[in-house]
Amino acid sequence: MSSEPNAIRVCGAREHNLKNIDVDIPRNELVVITGLSGSGKSSLAFDTIYAEGQRRYVESLSAYARQFLELMQKPDVERIDGLSPAISIEQKTTSRNPRSTVGTVTEVYDYMRLLWARVGVPYSPATGLPIEAQTVSQMVDKAMALGEGTRFHLLAPMIRGRKGEYRKEFADLLKRGFARVKVDGEYHELEDPPKLDKKLKHDIDVVVDRIVIKAGMEQRLAESFETALGLADGIAVAEFADKVKEGEEPKRLTFSAKFACPVSGFTIPEIEPRLFSFNNPFGACPACDGLGEQLKIDPALVVPETDKSLSDGAIAPWGKSASPLQDQTLKALAKKYKFSLTAPWNKLSETVRDLILNGTGEDEVDFVFDDGMRRYEVTKPFEGVVGNLERRFRETDSAWMREEIGRYQSAAPCPTCKGERLRPEALSVKINKFTISDSAKLSIKSARDWFETLPKTLTKKQNEIAVRILKEIRDRLQFLNDVGLEYLTLSRGSGTLSGGESQRIRLASQIGSGLSGVLYVLDEPSIGLHQRDNDRLLETLKRLRDLGNTVIVVEHDEDAIRSTWVRARACWAAK
Repeated sequence: MSSEPNAIRVCGAREHNLKNIDVDIPRNELVVITGLSGSGKSSLAFDTIYAEGQRRYVESLSAYARQFLELMQKPDVERIDGLSPAISIEQKTTSRNPRSTVGTVTEVYDYMRLLWARVGVPYSPATGLPIEAQTVSQMVDKAMALGEGTRFHLLAPMIRGRKGEYRKEFADLLKRGFARVKVDGEYHELEDPPKLDKKLKHDIDVVVDRIVIKAGMEQRLAESFETALGLADGIAVAEFADKVKEGEEPKRLTFSAKFACPVSGFTIPEIEPRLFSFNNPFGACPACDGLGEQLKIDPALVVPETDKSLSDGAIAPWGKSASPLQDQTLKALAKKYKFSLTAPWNKLSETVRDLILNGTGEDEVDFVFDDGMRRYEVTKPFEGVVGNLERRFRETDSAWMREEIGRYQSAAPCPTCKGERLRPEALSVKINKFTISDSAKLSIKSARDWFETLPKTLTKKQNEIAVRILKEIRDRLQFLNDVGLEYLTLSRGSGTLSGGESQRIRLASQIGSGLSGVLYVLDEPSIGLHQRDNDRLLETLKRLRDLGNTVIVVEHDEDAIRSTWVRARACWAAK
């Protein structure tokens, strides 16, 4: 066999159906291995070359690191020279984990979390206006910028829309040296505070200072702001002293030391990347734990055959029951609400169907139960078939019972987050009117265009922060677009992808990693691609090669075979 100066040399490969094969495969090239089914393509590429490259790499690590990695078996081969650390990209789905999405697998979502944490602006769900955290010095600068001679009361909004008399609070404020308060729109002296109705909601602002802006008063302003922020949990209000028309409210300027809405009190913690992760308790929707959906009893599965009557077993979970209690329950309901047990389900009124499935609410029903051993009567509301199944599923410790009831469940969008996966605080943060979930719902092609034009909508300061992050996002989206996946959305679950889609996602991720000197082994990456997308895929493989890697592809596609540089020479005769 001739020797190739810069090649992977395989001598005596006998793995599976290989018959003592010798082959030279050029390094730093794109090489296609093709042939009939069963000819040994995968045995040579995956079970011999990749397996030995991976095994040698793992063996080169420390004993401590090796304990966390699976050491592959040595393939049946005499010798392989010129190997690099190997990465396999096979025909299989990435992950069935419901928490794994296209965005998380490709790491695009990780950079998006960083982007929203650094340049995102929180918006109040009550007013729709942006809410920003400010330092005391920024508040002073903003107040001084109002202009000399501007007059306003600096207020601390201590109580907002809460019931009570607040006599103790008024006395405490007087002891601390405050003189006036504004209660429900009217100013009062604390020495003679108003008597409040404890059954009504009240708004109480403490007058911290009366300000007339003039040069050199920054220190006084800073101290007053500190006092106001301490009284009102990080909120201060400047109410201008200008005269207003009757019936109008005075003009007010709100300052916040936290991300808090002064109207609704809506607050968010410090904005950091984990706030936007649905795989982190800090950011996940508390109702669905970040899954975006919940398993609920599905009425369509509870009553699958609507032409059946209740007496014929229309309610599927009760149809197989040998217990007479459920029949007696239906008879009691039929007696009270005057409906027939022999009428088909779809002929019953909407009201009757609803009370059978969802219960009678507070309306009580007279039940008579007789199990053959004892008879008893009880008057109580009926919880409904759906409520009964949900309660039993929640309370049971039996795996069999959970599996049995699970047959009548289906996934429905979480009612709290509407399928967005994140808690409300994360969904209040926006960039160019988009939440992070909004952008994840875009197709990869649309997302690439959106992030391309995003810098035009950002401020100079935001662009300075975001420039490196946006580059990483755009590059990864371009890689996904190049391998023919522009129709996928970043929020799509990785478990719903085909084998070809999963392989191309891993391929795009490897290009994004920028590694060189690596041996990549791929298994028919063109599977599932339309013919028009093959050229784009081949260009992607060549780009991976041009980074300084060796790419071995097991492939049947004629275009791939013809357009790649194939120079592997083999001696297929047994020694």
